[in-house]
Amino acid sequence: MKLYSEHPKHLVAVDCIIFGYDIHEKEIKLLLIKRSFEPAKGKWSLAGGFVKENESLDEAACRILRKLTGLKNVYMEQSYSYGEIDRDPGARVVSVAYSALIKIQDIDNDLKIQNGAHWQSIARLPQLIFDHLKMVRKALKELQIKIKIKPVGFELLQERFTLVQLQALYEAIYQRKVDKRNFRKKIMSMNILEKLDEKEKETSRKGAYYYKFNKERYEILRKQGFYFNLDVA
Repeated sequence: MKLYSEHPKHLVAVDCIIFGYDIHEKEIKLLLIKRSFEPAKGKWSLAGGFVKENESLDEAACRILRKLTGLKNVYMEQSYSYGEIDRDPGARVVSVAYSALIKIQDIDNDLKIQNGAHWQSIARLPQLIFDHLKMVRKALKELQIKIKIKPVGFELLQERFTLVQLQALYEAIYQRKVDKRNFRKKIMSMNILEKLDEKEKETSRKGAYYYKFNKERYEILRKQGFYFNLDVA
């Protein structure tokens, strides 16, 4: 006797919203693929797939991300579940969205080309299939809230960065300008950045000092009740 046999069966999928930061163009970008099967074959889509019988949702999301980018141990978390009856014209599909933050330069370029993946500016996205644009907008709003209270933005930068580059990243995520003096005052007051003896001289004659995020110090402070707050105007 099969349990639950009287109930209808639905497909379960995961969709990966993969954000990257282009430090040269100062833009948040989204990794998209051209869908290789019907329905909506050839249209722009998030990287996704169906959950296999022998894997969890998290495992499915990690598998899809690894296949597309070659990356493991990436900052990724579940965003939201989408189960509208007519969201996928192919079948009744419930999709769980995951968002990931990665450094653009870390991706295995051969895998990216092999899978037909492309980085697209979040400000100039092409038309996406089904409800994928809704997924992206929700994930971006969640990221904008999260970077105010957690140091997740550092996942998108190189290990060393200038304060100018850090501010440009936050402006790209917020999609607006922030006050330079306010931003620097707040980030430096938290004592989680380590100033290096090197300078970035490509964009200015005088040069700006490099910093790095001291994760160990942050974890110690967090356990002591430290509250990360980078909500700047």
